[in-house]
Amino acid sequence: MMDGFVGAVRSGLDEAGFQDIPIMSYAAKYASAYYGPFRDAADSTPQFGDRRTYQMDPANSREAIKEIELDVAEGADMLMVKPALSYMDIIWQVKQASNLPVAAYNVSGEYSMVKAAALNGWVDEERIVLETLTSFKRAGADMILTYHAKDAARWLNQ
Repeated sequence: MMDGFVGAVRSGLDEAGFQDIPIMSYAAKYASAYYGPFRDAADSTPQFGDRRTYQMDPANSREAIKEIELDVAEGADMLMVKPALSYMDIIWQVKQASNLPVAAYNVSGEYSMVKAAALNGWVDEERIVLETLTSFKRAGADMILTYHAKDAARWLNQ
């Protein structure tokens, strides 16, 4: 998200009488190759340039804390780290820096790697998915957004 966006959304919602609608901040969204499968499926690759101009540098962990602090000050109710797998250290840092719920977004590239490996017989899909989701929780995620949700729910309910 861009600086000031959470504040603008919060003001708009409040003025329209929707004070109880929560806002999830995208403040810790890294420029990542893990978004590739979604972009390909949605045909949403940039027509020119790339998205790195408004997504965070993967080498910069300090920026995440700065950005989430700005969004918290503007009225964010939840904080998201995206993608999750390569940024579990950031999930942990965000959790330590705020009392707000933290979401881990397990994006399309992370999902696709597991699916491809499972289809090739290289990994046990159920075990690797549940292990990965558990690691997000262990890193500090209060909630997990994942393409594995239906499968994970089925496996956990067996």
